[in-house]
Amino acid sequence: MAILEKMLFWDWNGTLLDDAHTCLNTMNAMLRKRNMPELNLELYKEVFGFPVVNYYQKIGFDFTRESFEALSVEFIDAYNRALGSAPLAGKAKDVLEFFNREGKQQVIVSAMRQDMLLESVRNKGLEVYFTEILGIEDIYAASKSRMAKAWVEKQGLDAGDILFIGDTLHDFEVAEELGCRCLLVADGHQSEARLKHSGATVIRSLEDLLKDARCSDWTAD
Repeated sequence: MAILEKMLFWDWNGTLLDDAHTCLNTMNAMLRKRNMPELNLELYKEVFGFPVVNYYQKIGFDFTRESFEALSVEFIDAYNRALGSAPLAGKAKDVLEFFNREGKQQVIVSAMRQDMLLESVRNKGLEVYFTEILGIEDIYAASKSRMAKAWVEKQGLDAGDILFIGDTLHDFEVAEELGCRCLLVADGHQSEARLKHSGATVIRSLEDLLKDARCSDWTAD
């Protein structure tokens, strides 16, 4: 599998930022507050997904008692307080540096709210690697595909020049809507088994991606 695309679209949460435990701990605090069953990491990776309203329903929230909007605000407020302590995924900076040297344009396409995303990327000192950092307008994580497609069309980009790298089935769906190839990393918010059902190429970690990328058959001559 050669990476011939000129541009890499990176998901942020769970792909470059290792925040699955941060999300899990934040959600478990909300569940404990309501005397609801907590999640372990394995179960979390089986139930988490987009739109996140469906994920909230799966784990037992009753929207006749509390609105999704109110729950989302509670989650984001708590998550944002813990966000700074979430580490980068292993080899994230090395991978970005490698593709930067290879002359690839790199863009973040995230379901995180734009202001939070910019702060998070800058906190990790990675903004230098990206030509664009794209987040959504609200906290309900429902419009990532629309946002990405609008930006691609505005830039007049050819989908064949883009490789989308993410960690969820939603990233695969976004790539499908854009008409570009997708590579999924099974080290984030969803299990390897779930990701493989998409039919996309799945790797276990960014470390594996870096090892493969350093091989001559990954890159164009």
